[in-house]
Amino acid sequence: MKTEFSLTQLADPDIAEADKILRACVHCGFCTATCPTYVLLGDELDSPRGRIYLIKEMLEKDQAPTAEVVKHVDRCLSCLACMTTCPSGVNYMHLVDQARVRIEQRYQRPLAERLLRQVLAFVLPDPQRFRMSVVLARLARPLAVFLPTPRPSATPGLIQRIKAMLALAPSRLPAPGPLPGSVFAALGKKRGRVALLQGCAQQVLAPRINQAAISLLTRHGIEVVLVKDEQCCGALTHHLGNDHDALARARANITAWQKEAAGEGLDAILVTASGCGTVIKDYGYLLREDKAFAADAAKVSALAKDITEYVAGLELESPARQDNIVVAYHSACSLQHGQKITGLPKELLSKNGFVVKDVPESHLCCGSAGTYNILQPELAGRLRDRKVANIASVKPDMIAAGNIGCMVQIASGTSVPVVHTIELLDWATGGSRPALNASV
Repeated sequence: MKTEFSLTQLADPDIAEADKILRACVHCGFCTATCPTYVLLGDELDSPRGRIYLIKEMLEKDQAPTAEVVKHVDRCLSCLACMTTCPSGVNYMHLVDQARVRIEQRYQRPLAERLLRQVLAFVLPDPQRFRMSVVLARLARPLAVFLPTPRPSATPGLIQRIKAMLALAPSRLPAPGPLPGSVFAALGKKRGRVALLQGCAQQVLAPRINQAAISLLTRHGIEVVLVKDEQCCGALTHHLGNDHDALARARANITAWQKEAAGEGLDAILVTASGCGTVIKDYGYLLREDKAFAADAAKVSALAKDITEYVAGLELESPARQDNIVVAYHSACSLQHGQKITGLPKELLSKNGFVVKDVPESHLCCGSAGTYNILQPELAGRLRDRKVANIASVKPDMIAAGNIGCMVQIASGTSVPVVHTIELLDWATGGSRPALNASV
């Protein structure tokens, strides 16, 4: 794709990066076949190729984002299926992230929408605030029937988004997991030491996931530490275009993890929420221009691993089992497209006694995508229903996934138990059986 940035514009590292990304695009359109919003809506501007044209024009002309640009960029899930499909290696992720930052900085959203996005950015990354908000949402959910039914609109209104938030609130919350700063000793001979990302929403909604990871890891000789000063990884505010907040959280985490690594050492930083893992692995890029943090950010990105990547190197020994449990494996977009981890989780499950079924249209997003199922509830609901129907077609006993957002989204549309991959691997290797009748 031909670009026309001035030399002055190209002096900006972000514009220089955008220029490189745009020039790699050859207009082939392969991305449209795997883009969830294009599959649903059939609008070229709701495809990666269409969004690339909109972003290119906005950046080249150094324009403030128009309402049309904002509408189509907001509809993007950042599922990154287009990057898996693209034969030219276009880094759409970094381009759309840059567009979101510009929208956040230069576009005046309606007041109600601004307030909602600020509330999400304030509440979701903080476990205590999030826990309280879930309790309040649970109390308010019966009142949702009294809210008016909004008129159909290209952009969802506040009432529709509030209803979506209330619908996602769980009926009950589990007890909190272990405290930050906790260290779990290896059982038997110590083989390694890792930090386990505590997460923000996950530690409120499903602390059992990290508990299963700790159980498996310590049983296989790995010491696990929950780093005390760790924060939200920054993914939630990053995808809202608030890079000031996201990068501040990244710097805080890098400082905390590097301090831990310099002390008793770390073999890896393990992540059980693949949406977080994708962003942490990108810290090196996000802070590439920060002289104080660039080197350490790159080190942290190199240390970050999805839990299945690390577990695959432990040579798990599973007891003989004849359960023949059929597991539909949902490949989270952030794992298969963002981190390029596709077959490994399925191989681990198969080797440890489960009958693993591929889900039709596995490349398509379930509609969770961070805050997407709140900000774009109609599209998210259609994607969820499509995903649930595809899962049902393989008649599973259980559904396994590697990302809490996907688990919550899918569980809201099915009665089939949804569990994390690590819960099944823990159970298969001597841990507790997952609570199969429990929703996320």
